[in-house]
Amino acid sequence: MTLIGWLQIGLLFLAVLAVVKPLGLYMASVFSGERTWLSPILAPVERGLYAVAGVDPKKEQGWLGYTFAMLAFSVAGFIALYAILRLQAYLPLNPQGFGNVAPDLAFNTAVSFVTNTNWQNYGGETTMSHFSQMAGLTVQNFLSAATGMALAMALTRAFARSQAATIGNFWVDMTRATLYVLLPLAFIVALAFVAMGLPQTLSAGVTAQTLDGAQQVIALGPVASQEAIKQLGTNGGGFFNVNAAHPFENPSAFSNYLNIFAMLSVSAALVFTFGQMVGNRRQGWTLLATMATLLVAGVAVVYWAEAGGNPILTALGIDGAQGNMEGKEVRFGQAMTALYAAVTTGLSDGGVNGMHGSFTGLGGLVPMFLIQLGEVLPGGVGSGLYGMLVFALLSVFVAGLMVGRTPEFLGKKIESREMKYAMLAVLILPLAILGFTAISAVLPVAVASVGTAGPHGLSEILYAFSSAAGNNGSAFGGLSGNTPWYNTTLGIAMLLGRFAYAVPVMAIAGSLAKKVRSPASSGTFPTDGPLFVGLLIAIILILGGLQFFPALALGPIVEHFAMLAGQTY
Repeated sequence: MTLIGWLQIGLLFLAVLAVVKPLGLYMASVFSGERTWLSPILAPVERGLYAVAGVDPKKEQGWLGYTFAMLAFSVAGFIALYAILRLQAYLPLNPQGFGNVAPDLAFNTAVSFVTNTNWQNYGGETTMSHFSQMAGLTVQNFLSAATGMALAMALTRAFARSQAATIGNFWVDMTRATLYVLLPLAFIVALAFVAMGLPQTLSAGVTAQTLDGAQQVIALGPVASQEAIKQLGTNGGGFFNVNAAHPFENPSAFSNYLNIFAMLSVSAALVFTFGQMVGNRRQGWTLLATMATLLVAGVAVVYWAEAGGNPILTALGIDGAQGNMEGKEVRFGQAMTALYAAVTTGLSDGGVNGMHGSFTGLGGLVPMFLIQLGEVLPGGVGSGLYGMLVFALLSVFVAGLMVGRTPEFLGKKIESREMKYAMLAVLILPLAILGFTAISAVLPVAVASVGTAGPHGLSEILYAFSSAAGNNGSAFGGLSGNTPWYNTTLGIAMLLGRFAYAVPVMAIAGSLAKKVRSPASSGTFPTDGPLFVGLLIAIILILGGLQFFPALALGPIVEHFAMLAGQTY
């Protein structure tokens, strides 16, 4: 580790912190229906969309209506994307002449992008036409992110309102998230990416002559536009197979910086939006401080582990002064690779600029563990916020038990109904991750896809289902996931991680909205200071982490000690 490396990391976090308040205030205005500086341009478009869709923006929904609208919209998105992939050979903008995507892979991919997971069991430049990339994948990058933001705003209103029967209108929230937030930001970021050298063209590619005289086809396409919303919407699905390690997707240190900044900005600012909309900015800063503490700790461990080098490679005579450079791009180095790995897994982004499977035992453990914590650091756009609020409810419930008072959060009493829904949501991840991992570790058809023997092979399976159920999308590598077994089971894990989690959260929103919001009293447990940050971190680590420790002990932890002993698998 170096001082320059830590300065790079620190400056990035400071840049994100600088936009949290202004962007958070802007989004609070957008979702509150207030006039913004973009209203003169976008308000007529918004009204036109409602008129065409037959939506009354003034008519709000209860939690059941809101949830049903979200599920129906997601089903429609899945059907549309699945059809595009299955009919790809007959659709326009296919200069490469790619055929139709296989049924099981089309199912996996459609589920992946609708759930904001963006797990990819294919190479983008060798499988997807420009039409599939733009009209299919990029569209869902916007809509799945907007759906997560809408759900977070619904839960936010449940805390802000008192004795309310409604929590907003899904169609309005989703439209405003797309129109006022994601589209303008994506336009700006895409232009910046083009200026940095990312391709933006409808050409299939160019043919180049190599130094030995051979002909090489270099794939091109509308990369910059997909990359922008990939990061802003915490999607992570790359245009190219190696994602942000590809020089056309991430050509320089400057583009790498913008990648990470774009990943963090909207998700972090939404936490401030929450504080603004509930009338307690300190609450928003407290949640953000919790997220930042755990994320910085994750960055530090990955950076330390990778900068320390790989003892096995050092024993083979490779200079360990630069740390473990296996699977990393020299144009980014240890610090920016460690930062990218921790941020992309602390979020639910899933983009990578280095191969996580090539990290050291501890370096690879951290990204996996951050996903298993529930993708709340700060998590996907919207989904990270409502995931953190679930942990906050569990924390105040534990605090209430310790002091013998009915727990409260933002003036709302937290009772058994909310706790049942919260625990149902929290238990979804271990059920999906550990359940499918256990089956895949013993099923011959699943084990046949594992690329490495021993503990690293188990880590490949565990990481895959962690990534799928956590709606992350990154991979450990080595696992051949494009098989009927993994395409199907990973798809099911993605659906559980997104919707089996979101439905109980919406039930919590409906329950809380109906309750009276009482002012704080002298006996109210404070939830906007360092004490609550410590309690919240403890609850996240206990409920979100310890349940996975036995599996981690058999995978990356064993691999770490084996690496120290010079053993390979």
